[in-house]
Amino acid sequence: MNLPIIIALVAFIILLVLLSLTTKFRWSLSLRVMAGLIIGVIFGVFIQFIFGNNLAAIKQTIDWVNIVGDGYILLLQMIVMPLVFVSILSAIARLHSAASLGKIGSLVIGVLLVTTAIAAFVGNMIVNLFGLTASGLVQGAAETARLNLLETTYISKVANMSVPDLILSFLPKNPFAELAGAHATSIIGVVIFAAFLGAAAISLMRDDPQNGERILTGIDALRVWVMKLVRLVIKLTPYGVLALMTKVAATSNAQDILKLIAFITASYIGIAIMFVVHSILLQLVGINPIRFLKKVFPVLTFAFTSRSSAASIPLSIEAQNQRIGVPTAIASFAASFGATIGQNGCAGLYPAMLATMVAPTIGINPLDPIWIATLVGIVTLSSIGVAGVGGGATFAALIVLPTMGMPVTLVALLISIEPLIDMGRTALNVNGSMTAGTVASQILRETNKEAFYSRDDAELKGA
Repeated sequence: MNLPIIIALVAFIILLVLLSLTTKFRWSLSLRVMAGLIIGVIFGVFIQFIFGNNLAAIKQTIDWVNIVGDGYILLLQMIVMPLVFVSILSAIARLHSAASLGKIGSLVIGVLLVTTAIAAFVGNMIVNLFGLTASGLVQGAAETARLNLLETTYISKVANMSVPDLILSFLPKNPFAELAGAHATSIIGVVIFAAFLGAAAISLMRDDPQNGERILTGIDALRVWVMKLVRLVIKLTPYGVLALMTKVAATSNAQDILKLIAFITASYIGIAIMFVVHSILLQLVGINPIRFLKKVFPVLTFAFTSRSSAASIPLSIEAQNQRIGVPTAIASFAASFGATIGQNGCAGLYPAMLATMVAPTIGINPLDPIWIATLVGIVTLSSIGVAGVGGGATFAALIVLPTMGMPVTLVALLISIEPLIDMGRTALNVNGSMTAGTVASQILRETNKEAFYSRDDAELKGA
């Protein structure tokens, strides 16, 4: 390790320390995360400027920076399964009857899947409007390496899996294996297992109230415990974001970004359109969309910078319950299912855009109504069980493209711009889950309007 690399790493440590000092000024979590993002981008550009074409030095520096960035991602992955499990279990166990579960579940999942279908259609139309295709994109060394990695980590798990096989894979044959993430669709297996346990708790409360209360007390204690764990990890978000954005800025190639600027622009226009779709749904059920967005903006900021739908679950529940007036059970259900089912950005918009770009290269008309209907159906179905941490969009695309009979190479070709788009996609995912919870609450007439119209619009503390 040479002196310039040591100096860069010392500077990185100093930046982490300075960022930690912002807690003394009582900065909100969202503000600290945004500061980490800005500092990371600036520092990454600085590293690229200092080392220039010395790619080996940049790689060695980033390898050390990755201890913080990748370490944060691993911690997020650590909390996903217990967080989703306890959120679903607690939400369902606190319902008064299985009938309530059916109503809430059908409404929340229905909204999530319908909006994902709309997102898939929007993705198709946006790509056609911009005239984007996969032809002309060059596969370099980085893209080849990424494709090889995809083949060993993702494609092998979903290859040769028919739609019926995919549906059956959701059922948890061994719930402990699913909690350990043994399969590509483990997260939906955890959701199903938690749902059955919650329904069993409802039944126990009816048949044996004394033991039922004990179970509920235990579930509440487990929920509080897991949420404390989640809060500890969330507090590390500013530092993780700083490291991750340092890597993105230091390793990004400006020419690659410029070549794909049309795809980036089209993606964010599609994301903006879906935010409008969410707003229309809210307006239809009597919720002012502008006020809604103001209330949930801190959560969207966190989702944008952290790029994790799952890590946003506790903030999403808190925002829905305290600021929108959605009952805790519905908010927990929507936040948890929204991180695993019907992610509008990662599992709806993105794979549909990729499929539409590939279609002309293999002789398919991307404007054919039958093909579009097939694409929307497959995208909507494949959106079930997409993990709410980094890689979810990749997994969704690797289900959709082979199912449509298309090559997966394009997934690797977009490696250089993936983080830039993933931030917006994640914010859309989380907004979709909160929209689903709010719409369900409104339809069931459970919303506390006093909370929604409260003038206390102070930003959520978050952690």
